[in-house]
Amino acid sequence: MNPRLPLFFITGPTGVGKTGIAAEVAARCQGEIIGADAFQIYTGMDILTAKPSLKLREKIPHHLVDLVSKTQNFDVAQYLGKATQAVQEITLRGRLPIIVGGTGLYVRALTHGLSDLPGTNPELRAKLEECSLEELQERLKSHDPACAAVIDLKNRRRLIRALEVCELTGRPFSSFRNEWNQPSGPVSGVFLTRDRKDLNARIERRVLQMMRDGLLEEVRALPDCSGTAGQAIGLREARACLEGRISPDECIAQIQRATRNYAKRQITWFKRETAFEPLNLSGFSDPTQVVQQIVKKVNTFFHSARNVGTKL
Repeated sequence: MNPRLPLFFITGPTGVGKTGIAAEVAARCQGEIIGADAFQIYTGMDILTAKPSLKLREKIPHHLVDLVSKTQNFDVAQYLGKATQAVQEITLRGRLPIIVGGTGLYVRALTHGLSDLPGTNPELRAKLEECSLEELQERLKSHDPACAAVIDLKNRRRLIRALEVCELTGRPFSSFRNEWNQPSGPVSGVFLTRDRKDLNARIERRVLQMMRDGLLEEVRALPDCSGTAGQAIGLREARACLEGRISPDECIAQIQRATRNYAKRQITWFKRETAFEPLNLSGFSDPTQVVQQIVKKVNTFFHSARNVGTKL
């Protein structure tokens, strides 16, 4: 990322209401949205990933949404390259890049860059894929206790990547993350939150609406997904339902629970990102007030960046 380009972020957990608020903000301040969602970037998973509607994307330019085939793997390094290009193109048009999403690793890559991590090694990865989840967990605890203490130990993909880096470099994976210590440029933004009860209720309603909108039919039509696309919340549960291993009601309950747990992890992540101002939406009766507050912050931030000589 060009260190001179300012970036404004609208972040927060899944279900908090980022999509609608961000679109209104972008419309009022000549902005364009760059997605920071690890699953909305895939094609053919619109309902599953609560992707911004086509109508909304026609009204407000959205980048890095509905871009990559679900049969392809996609990682944070690829994301950083495409997002950097989008930021530069938006800025050259005289518009404002607004990054919107809840994938903490994508956001962190944009704010702090990436260490020089090795690429994937097909032979090593194939061997790691043969390990059980418990074996992967124990190997990571042995190789890199610091990483094992903070990583999602139920996420096979992340465990395998961490072990791959450890074994290819001879260094703990956590040592690379420690190199993300300085912001790459002017950064500001908001971290949207809600009271826990409010957020959980929204998540539960959204999953019910996803089922009504045809989630099972969408998943039935999906081909085999890549290792990264296949991690989308709800995909495993929907397939279990289609195969008759769980009932529709059980499917809904499991997706709701998985989504709530994911939201908790996102909240924990973004609480550590001190550049983003927390904004509790449960305290606003009028969404317009939220939009106005963020628009003011966006305009102030970019105006300040220009005044200190930032090249736009």
